[in-house]
Amino acid sequence: MPGVPPARYAYLGPEGTFTEQAARSLPAADRAELTPCTTVTLALDAVRGGEAAGAVVPIENSVEGSVPVTLDELATGDPLMITREMTVPIQFSLVARPGTRADDVRRVATHPHAAAQTRRWVATHLPGVQVVHAPSTAAAAAGLADGTADWDAAISAPLSAAHYRLTELATHIADTADAQTRFVLVTRPGAPAPPTGADKTSLVVFIRDDHPGALLEILEEFSLRGVNLSRIESRPTGQGLGRYCFSIDCEGHLHEARVGEVLTGLHRTCDDVRFLGSYERADGERTSVRAGTADADFGEAARWLARLRDGH
Repeated sequence: MPGVPPARYAYLGPEGTFTEQAARSLPAADRAELTPCTTVTLALDAVRGGEAAGAVVPIENSVEGSVPVTLDELATGDPLMITREMTVPIQFSLVARPGTRADDVRRVATHPHAAAQTRRWVATHLPGVQVVHAPSTAAAAAGLADGTADWDAAISAPLSAAHYRLTELATHIADTADAQTRFVLVTRPGAPAPPTGADKTSLVVFIRDDHPGALLEILEEFSLRGVNLSRIESRPTGQGLGRYCFSIDCEGHLHEARVGEVLTGLHRTCDDVRFLGSYERADGERTSVRAGTADADFGEAARWLARLRDGH
């Protein structure tokens, strides 16, 4: 609309990363201002401080696992909420300055996670080449572009070749062909979007005290109501050795009775529950609801209990 400034979204930079690729998949990305940040913390702080409407950050990789800094930032500090998730296929490119040939490459730079995901490819196609680590795949490519690098090529996101005007010596580099990274759009807290039937809910659970069966008690809240977990892992709270919280993704939406019952049960028995949002799944896969756990089943059970209490 005329006169309306574009929305500003922060993302984990620099330019030319898979995170930028994820940010550019947002519905209004072509009208938004995308601002790279050097760390996940700075990207999320831009949202907390009102400098950005949202931030796109990585949260999970199918090969390397979860991104600890993202989990920890969402579990602490001023509350934030996940409103969208995106998945990006992870296929790297070998990029170099124009005129460089594959035979000229003696040192290759990339991020440690990318190095882990391309180790076999490098050993096969670039035997004897030294791999050095860079702060990000895009930083490795940027070093080639500005002439500050002491390496001959970089393994980076394909987007970086266009950003930094580099030549792709090889494409579709990956030891695992179907590797993916999951990214999330994080905003300030608000009401979640209505359920779609293909939703995911994220939360962080802090146990009240460390005792035998504490994790089992958490899991039973989900199991008894037929709510499937897609991810659960422990993270230190920073309040002393042995003090952990649990970062959880589950199927379903806050507005569904079974998920709401889970959260109220956890709220009663745990020290704290941080709701991180209910949002549509990136793959669009609809949630399978077990018999007896649909909203109608919870409604009928509540009416049955009311009849008993009325003496009927």
